Amino acid sequence: RSFEYSQKNAVLVPVATLGVGGMLVYWLRSRHTIKTIEMGDGWWGSGERPLKGKEDESIHPFKIETSDKEIEDLHRRLEQARYAPPLEGAAFHYGFNSSYLQKVVAYWRNQFDWRKQVEVLNKYPHFQTTIEGIDIHFIHVKPSYVPHGRAVQPLLMVHGWPGSFYEFYKIIPLLTEPAGHSLNEGDVVFEIICPSIPGYGFSEAPHQKGFDTIATARIFHKLMNRLGFKEYYLQGGDWGSHITTSMAQMLPQSVKGLHLNLVFVSRQGLRRMISVMLGAYVPWLVGLTREDVRRTYPFIQKNIYELLRESGYLHIQATKPDTAGCGLNDSPVGLAAYILEKFSTWTDKSFLHKDDGGLESKYSLDDLLTNVMIYWVTSSIVSSMRFYKENFSKDPGLTASARVGVYVPTGIAAFPQELVHTPRAWAKETFKNIITYSYMPRGGHFAAFEEPKLLAQDIMHFVRKVEQL
Repeated sequence: RSFEYSQKNAVLVPVATLGVGGMLVYWLRSRHTIKTIEMGDGWWGSGERPLKGKEDESIHPFKIETSDKEIEDLHRRLEQARYAPPLEGAAFHYGFNSSYLQKVVAYWRNQFDWRKQVEVLNKYPHFQTTIEGIDIHFIHVKPSYVPHGRAVQPLLMVHGWPGSFYEFYKIIPLLTEPAGHSLNEGDVVFEIICPSIPGYGFSEAPHQKGFDTIATARIFHKLMNRLGFKEYYLQGGDWGSHITTSMAQMLPQSVKGLHLNLVFVSRQGLRRMISVMLGAYVPWLVGLTREDVRRTYPFIQKNIYELLRESGYLHIQATKPDTAGCGLNDSPVGLAAYILEKFSTWTDKSFLHKDDGGLESKYSLDDLLTNVMIYWVTSSIVSSMRFYKENFSKDPGLTASARVGVYVPTGIAAFPQELVHTPRAWAKETFKNIITYSYMPRGGHFAAFEEPKLLAQDIMHFVRKVEQL
């Protein structure tokens, strides 16, 4: 019996060892396997997808145009606007102050020159190409001079809501001609691709339900591939942050680096709760810095009350976008109030207390109204609002992007007036390879529009570090 027992052991022990060892090797390998989002495919054109024939992949030059009829219709609507008087001393606490709105509309009607702004918009090369059944608009700006031996880095920059590709007009020359703007000696030079999110501006709106950030990420990868790029950098804030993050999760081998000026972290749980509770008292114990504490606390006020106050629009757009959208699409004055209110309080929370919302302290009316006009002339406010419903129609914590980490080199520029602050300690739960994390000295949600030089410097600093890896 003892002989039989020892024989069995002689067989079982090695088998068990191999089994346990195999499981251990599998576990170790799976830990280092980078999970990705399935790229998939889609069709967003009108009607059924054609059964035969390859999609036309040609890229066509595009030019923004206007007409007397378009301008006359705008002026007529501006002249016929009705206003409700504001409450005394309300400033921007109830939304866009109607007394100041009348001044903005008077400027819009009598001084704003849309034809001149169309020329400004056309100063960069515009293009359109059809991807997954819809026309995608983008601008593509190459540097006019590249120092000898310098590599040009392709950079895709993606806007958000209620912005547009126009947000990047001031940062583009800083990135494509850095030496000419005293930013560096030309060691990092970019060519910039700025697409319009489908349903925004001059990109065609999807005709089918379900168009979300994953579909957008796939389309923008296809765009970059169509332009001949195999590897490229990505940059974004707002929806641009969601889209470019999804791009990094989808095809990490194509993304040299990801730079964000707003970070979304959906993972919560006990660890985060402990971090929040202890952070105000022993921040070092949970990986928070003094600056994190200053920007994050008092937690209820800054992360719940202020966020609720600024996110009423989100609930409307994530549930019944078409209802409010009808009115905005019909009234340029309503559209301007709805959009420009965000450029007030999302730039600086203290602008709530100003009668003019502090708008002209950071931007010119020409710049602000040009962005509004992009929505107006393309009738794209409704389709832009629908993007919220498509992305919030399911539990954000259960989406593929929430369950997949980001392993590409990542740079984060944390602006002090951003709607929410995400400390590095929280960001690294999702972003596994943070190369740079910068506490920016000033600026808010619309970083490229408000502080183009600060953002450009941080992008260059990040790319320089990635290229040295």
